[in-house]
Amino acid sequence: MKPNDKFLSQPPSFWANVRAISETVGYTDRGCNSVKIPTLDQMIQAMKERGLDSCHLRASENKISKFGKMLCDYFFYRAQILNEYVEPQLMDAERARSEYEKLKHELKPSKSCPMPMNKQKGDKKTKAYLTCMVNMVIEANARNIECDYDPRKLPIITRDGLPVRTLSRRVDGAFPATVNPIAVWEIKEYYYTTTFGSRVADAVYETLLDGMELADLKRNENIKVFHYLIIDAHYTWWDCGRSYLCRILDAMHMGYIDEVLFGYEVVERLPKLVRQWTKAFRDQ
Repeated sequence: MKPNDKFLSQPPSFWANVRAISETVGYTDRGCNSVKIPTLDQMIQAMKERGLDSCHLRASENKISKFGKMLCDYFFYRAQILNEYVEPQLMDAERARSEYEKLKHELKPSKSCPMPMNKQKGDKKTKAYLTCMVNMVIEANARNIECDYDPRKLPIITRDGLPVRTLSRRVDGAFPATVNPIAVWEIKEYYYTTTFGSRVADAVYETLLDGMELADLKRNENIKVFHYLIIDAHYTWWDCGRSYLCRILDAMHMGYIDEVLFGYEVVERLPKLVRQWTKAFRDQ
């Protein structure tokens, strides 16, 4: 899923308001399986509760300000896209297994294509379905260009053979390699997780850190590395973690993630992205 261009150019103060309001009003409606859309009155009340001024939200007593209207538009968009588009894309373990098997039959991956197991134990021990699908799609569309499917090194970006940035964290994948990657990505699949633990929440903040470093690289060195987050598991992300889906959407529109692939989007969207990376590699 690509970000909405309307919200990409918003200043940091806009996102400060989004976060403050979301935390105070709440990201979701309890007892309702959906993402909340704060009203203007709720936004104003949230500012009062935090001891903040709300005059920037109104142009006059009975008229919303331009800034307030943009906030309302974003909250409506965020809720609509998550409720109507993202939620159906998220798969459970059974659906993921089925899509994995169909993709494997269709693409016929080579023996060298990594097909890792998940980190579960006992009867939950099986293929890491989402990671396997990502790897198969990349192999099928990369046109014989190598890819580091499991980097064990920090990504390094160079100029004239000298490092200009080394990222703080290892990533889950880099194309074509960890030195001067065109694209990097994180994969977060939690099909057999029964609670929304701190490890899942940390995944969001780790991706935000990567995005901030890559945004700094683009801003100060004019070097672009595409950054993707790939997530799945309906129960974990939707039933337990809708507030974190909101945070992910916010981070994407702040410019820290180029695209988020939700569940089945790996099948629908990833092939086109890989072809774009391949073109960029050959055009270097």
